[in-house]
Amino acid sequence: MQHKRKSSLSSEAALSSNKKLKTDEETQTVEHDDAAVALQPSEKPEEDGCRFVGDPVPDDEARRRWPHRYAGKGKGNEIAESKWSKLNSNSEEIVQARCHYTMAEVDGRVVFNLEDEAHAKADEGKEYFICRIIEMFEGIDSTLYFTAQWYYRATDTVIQNSLKSVQFIDAIDNKRVFFSEVKDDNPLNCLIERIRIVRMPSNNKLTKTVSTADNVMSGSESGSTISSDSDVAAVGGGSKIDSEEVSKLNENKKVEMTLLDLYCGCGAMSTGLCLGANMGGVNLVTKWAVDQNSNACESLRYNHPETEVRNENAEDFLALLKEWKKLCDLFPLIDNESSKQDDDESPNEQSDDDDGSDDSEVYEVEKILAICYGDPKGSKKPGLHFKIHWKGYGSDEDSWEPQDCLGTCKDAMKEFVHNGYRSKILPLPGDVDVICGGPPCQGISGFNRFRNKNDPLQDPKNKQLTVFMDFVKYLKPRFVLMENVVDMLKFAGGFLGRYALGRLVGMNYQARLGIMAAGAYGLPQFRMRVFLWGAHSSEKLPQYPLPTHNVVLRGGGPTEFEGNVVAYEEGRRAELEKELFLKDAISDLPPVKNDEERDEMPYQSEAMTEFQQYIRLGKDELLSCSAARCEPLNRSLYDHRPLRLSVDDYQRVCQIPKRKGANFRHLEGVRVCADNKVEWDPDVKRVYLASGKPLVPDYAMTFVKGYSSKPFGRLWWDETVPTVVTRAEPHNQVILHPEQDRVLTVRENARLQGFPDYYKLFGAIKERYIQVGNAVAVPVSRSLGYALAMAAQGLSGEEPVFTLPEIFSRMPAALPVVEDSI
Repeated sequence: MQHKRKSSLSSEAALSSNKKLKTDEETQTVEHDDAAVALQPSEKPEEDGCRFVGDPVPDDEARRRWPHRYAGKGKGNEIAESKWSKLNSNSEEIVQARCHYTMAEVDGRVVFNLEDEAHAKADEGKEYFICRIIEMFEGIDSTLYFTAQWYYRATDTVIQNSLKSVQFIDAIDNKRVFFSEVKDDNPLNCLIERIRIVRMPSNNKLTKTVSTADNVMSGSESGSTISSDSDVAAVGGGSKIDSEEVSKLNENKKVEMTLLDLYCGCGAMSTGLCLGANMGGVNLVTKWAVDQNSNACESLRYNHPETEVRNENAEDFLALLKEWKKLCDLFPLIDNESSKQDDDESPNEQSDDDDGSDDSEVYEVEKILAICYGDPKGSKKPGLHFKIHWKGYGSDEDSWEPQDCLGTCKDAMKEFVHNGYRSKILPLPGDVDVICGGPPCQGISGFNRFRNKNDPLQDPKNKQLTVFMDFVKYLKPRFVLMENVVDMLKFAGGFLGRYALGRLVGMNYQARLGIMAAGAYGLPQFRMRVFLWGAHSSEKLPQYPLPTHNVVLRGGGPTEFEGNVVAYEEGRRAELEKELFLKDAISDLPPVKNDEERDEMPYQSEAMTEFQQYIRLGKDELLSCSAARCEPLNRSLYDHRPLRLSVDDYQRVCQIPKRKGANFRHLEGVRVCADNKVEWDPDVKRVYLASGKPLVPDYAMTFVKGYSSKPFGRLWWDETVPTVVTRAEPHNQVILHPEQDRVLTVRENARLQGFPDYYKLFGAIKERYIQVGNAVAVPVSRSLGYALAMAAQGLSGEEPVFTLPEIFSRMPAALPVVEDSI
């Protein structure tokens, strides 16, 4: 008789519970061979060779240990549906027991004891299931049962088969199993054999083989949480940390941590993380940041002068880090005896007595200024290059030179490496406490008609996810935070999200996946994004902060991952701040015209809302105010200028009514049918602009087959925006200011993303819109920074979620709120 555990776990099953599960810290030492035990048969031998052995557990003890089995007359022939139905059903039948035992014999030869680990039957051709025996009892219908608490292989978890195409070294050892709290009842004859499971200590490499063990247990599995924590905690609203505890943390000397921001853009994610960590008692510093966009790098460099900003692609930066490690070993700076070499053994050094026949002018290196990996000279020969200042020449003659051309400048090279090592211009393995980033996965975009659904990792446009994980593998940070679009969990059954989880677990990291909406943390936009936490097995796994504000819902998470949306449990009342609207964010900003060209201007009015008071604070004020109330200083307003519309588009915008819901449908000549589809009004002659172009363009009429109301749509004060995007053209999105004939400015978009007003952006106007649209919402990353600080100090709870202190709900401010008439 086959037992009731499903032979293959669906992703819905793997995600149905977001509970924190127990792990076993002790090594299991059950012998694999049958034990020599003097058997005493139970009163009722079974014909299939299965029976309980020895005396039953005394009735009083059994009722105390398993009271649910003696609660009344259950249906003795009802077996719990499956381990997942127990998590999803509140009305499952509980098998009632006649008596309990502690020992059983199966197949007339194998003896099992209570708490043994064992293999259990699976479908034909499938690997045996793995379980711990936590109960043995005879049902009131005389059927013999055991209760299994299940272990899972990686392929049985949310990871599934996402690592099928990775290199063997990056795969998860097939002997690794994860303990869960999922339990169900099964016929005794489903047991096959006893096995031994060893729990590896958290400071060991989990891929180490234990030859005397059948399996190695390396943590616990709960939906999309895989952790190495050992405690069980009840799941409710999560843990809570109050403002008094925050104040006590901030009174003490703050822990210092370093951050590497990959695919950093203009720095929104790391900005929020540092602000939030600071509020939690940790001085998190963005020490290094990397991005291909030169304008974004300039923005980050201006706002974070303490950061070493690298304008290069991620693959080249990773290659550079590996070359930098070789140089540091070469000179020798790192305590690594196996890699140290004497200076005289430098493979690139050439003799000063080298008398070649080349009579060309000889340049002398005065100083090495910088280092990179790639092709800065455009020679189509990528490799390690150094920026050289030549003796006797000005800085305009500085040039990038390949490493193999610098063999005679050992002293300059040694000085550069020594200085760079001391100032940590580049991180070495162990230098980075936190890696964060949002690797672009353009291969999953709905705009990509040639998406690879069978193996998304083979699409070069998704390569950066692998590169991101390779950084983690090389640098071995304490914590990892990855952000991405929700399509990562929708496309190809969530393959890329599962892959990311699997890679972290394969590198001995705990991992946890959550979906967060920006509006739930105090912004007037919905913007749902995926965040993946990783923590080394010796660290606390950071939690997800529960929402602080109500939010106007605009769709939910992917069906398979709906259990990973960070939210309060259904039916639980939570006192949240009211949702924010467009008026709360931008109503204090001075009016500007379509052709505004100033990058800097003064404020013309006082702040009108708490949000506006907070967003006006400077960097030092934000870092120092925490629970105190701060008064913003007088300063200029940056980037409050819109994309300048073409003459034709501007004329169209001027004719869009200034009222809620207005869009191109309100222009002359458009008629809306009963089914909400637009058509040309046959009774109205088509209107043309001075340029000869139509007032209502054809693309507006045909967008989404005529059912869309987005083209030239005007926002309104009591609305939220779905998501701030990278483009500002009004042709297919609602982006017009409520009362001014223009699109929202860069600054208005930045406020919708939670950027402080002090944050100045660089590049052409379109480039600034891109930087803001690609950014992580700052309030979201700020709340995650606080969660990181709690974990880094060992203060995180065991639940996947926690409640933020009140300071995150009530923005610190001191100025009186000025009422407006909008």
